[in-house]
Amino acid sequence: MAEEQDRDTLQQTSAADVTPPPADAAFTPAEPLKDAGVSFTPEAEGETKTATGSTLADAKQTVREQMNKGRGQAADKARGLAEDGKAKASDALTQLSQLLTDAAAQVDEKLGSQYGQYARSAADRVQGFSSAIDDKTVDDLLADARDLVRKSPAAAVGVAAGLGFVVARLIGSGLDQRDA
Repeated sequence: MAEEQDRDTLQQTSAADVTPPPADAAFTPAEPLKDAGVSFTPEAEGETKTATGSTLADAKQTVREQMNKGRGQAADKARGLAEDGKAKASDALTQLSQLLTDAAAQVDEKLGSQYGQYARSAADRVQGFSSAIDDKTVDDLLADARDLVRKSPAAAVGVAAGLGFVVARLIGSGLDQRDA
């Protein structure tokens, strides 16, 4: 009996009851949605409002600004690390120069003054290289490295391969000592 009443109610529904309103008809939201901060007005083409009422273009601009801020912070951090690395490299070269100078006296005694002079010459060159690093900024050093790679890419690849080999040997020997 209840099923027959439901069928009768459905049959009484007319086409006007299910036809959507025309596109230009104004939408009136329910009372709770009016005060929820949601906009129900159509936007200009290309603009989409977010839940807070800002446009998609505003959101994109905010993301761009945050990315630029992050890039700046990363560049500052990298510059600080490069400055620290430069100072450590310069200190290490100065110590190496001092070590070579000290060794020159022993080479004089054991092999002769001619070979001691080679050690002193090497110490002077290492000290000169250390001073050159101290005198330049990180940007200058990067520019010099770029110029070197542009002028002789084969030499740059060879130096990189040599450094990689040395680092691999150092790491390998450190692991062997730890395992022993």
